[in-house]
Amino acid sequence: MIVPSSLPARARFAAMSAEPEEDLDLAAAALTIAAEEYPDLSPASYLTELDALADRVRSRLGGEVAPLIILQEMNEVLFEEELFRGNAAAYNDPRNSFLNDVLERRVGIPISLSLVYLEVGWRLGLPLCGVGFPGHFLIRYEGAVVRVLIDPFDGGRIRFEDEAQDLLDRVYGGLVRLQPDFLAAAGKKDMLVRLLKNLKAIYLNRGDDLKALGAVERILLVRPVPAELRDRGILLARTGRTAEAISDLESYLAQTPEATDARRVRNMIEQLARR
Repeated sequence: MIVPSSLPARARFAAMSAEPEEDLDLAAAALTIAAEEYPDLSPASYLTELDALADRVRSRLGGEVAPLIILQEMNEVLFEEELFRGNAAAYNDPRNSFLNDVLERRVGIPISLSLVYLEVGWRLGLPLCGVGFPGHFLIRYEGAVVRVLIDPFDGGRIRFEDEAQDLLDRVYGGLVRLQPDFLAAAGKKDMLVRLLKNLKAIYLNRGDDLKALGAVERILLVRPVPAELRDRGILLARTGRTAEAISDLESYLAQTPEATDARRVRNMIEQLARR
């Protein structure tokens, strides 16, 4: 489906979110998230840049088909020549979650750098997928013979899956043991939700309720889960939209009557109703 560029960013994102997973243009959807921060953003130039990065890699391959050689060439272009890198110094900068900023500044966080890596790899026809690893998004190359993990936040470092516990120890200090679902594939919509949850957390920490609300509203377009409905209700209450807040919180309780926070949410509804 072609989404008219004349539509507001939120309407475009809603239309993209409704598309089947296989038809979703991940990069275009990520740029539509950024368009709410940058109203004059033109997606075409950034999509063209992803095309150009893939062409750079393709021009070096010739007839090469060995997976590790192809991945090494990708890493050479992206991380050694173009200098994409993890922004460890300012990890919570919201610009790390906006694809236009990542392409312009060459810095990002695991999820946004993985998005760049996937889009370049997909343009080369590589069997890549995202991996929703806890605290550190990764890429998997799923070839017929070779299956490896790639860490775009660490310069495209290639790991075999039996090394995943080492990475988990780095993130959680040895307190968490590897579970099979930690290495499950993450779809395009999962990645959009993860981007938006990062933005939500950043804005909540900054006390920017309006922008946090915008992130939650877009999460609900992709994944209408009760917890986000509750959080939208709380943010609506904070921003003075009391009637809408009560409606969301009541819907949350109706969907999850046995929730552990049900009593707290009922108290909140009562307080809002008394206003």
